[in-house]
Amino acid sequence: MSGIATSSNSYGNLIGRILLSSLFIPAGFSKLTALSGTAGYFGSIGMPAPMVVAVLVGLLELVGGLAVLVGYKTRIAAILLGLFAIASAFVAHMDFANQMQLINFQKNLAIAGGFFVLAAMGAGALSLDAKLRQ
Repeated sequence: MSGIATSSNSYGNLIGRILLSSLFIPAGFSKLTALSGTAGYFGSIGMPAPMVVAVLVGLLELVGGLAVLVGYKTRIAAILLGLFAIASAFVAHMDFANQMQLINFQKNLAIAGGFFVLAAMGAGALSLDAKLRQ
C-alpha cells in the first residue's frame, strides 16, 4: 500500500512541477529575448535600473523554471520563485479597482503557495535532486 502512495506522490509531484514551471520558462525566455520591451515596461512602472531588473527577472524565471521542471536544487528555486511571485503581485497587480489586476494578484499569491509547498516537500523521487542523493 505504501508503495502505491509513494508512486502516486512522485507522479503528482512531477505533474505539479511541470505545471508550475510551464508558466515561468516561457515567461523568462520571452523577457530575455525582448529585453528592450521588458525594460521599457519595467521603467514605465517605476522600476529602478529597468534593464538590469529585466535581465535578472528573465534569468530567474527561465533558470528557476527549468530547475523546478527537472527537480534540481528544487527547494531553493521554489523559494526564490515563490518570493518573486509575491513581489510581482505587489509591484504589478495592485490596482484592485481593475478586476483583472485583483485576479492576477490572487493568482500570484496562489502560485507562491504552490512553490512554498514544493519547497517544503522537495522535488520527489522523479527528480534530479533524488538521483543526485543516491
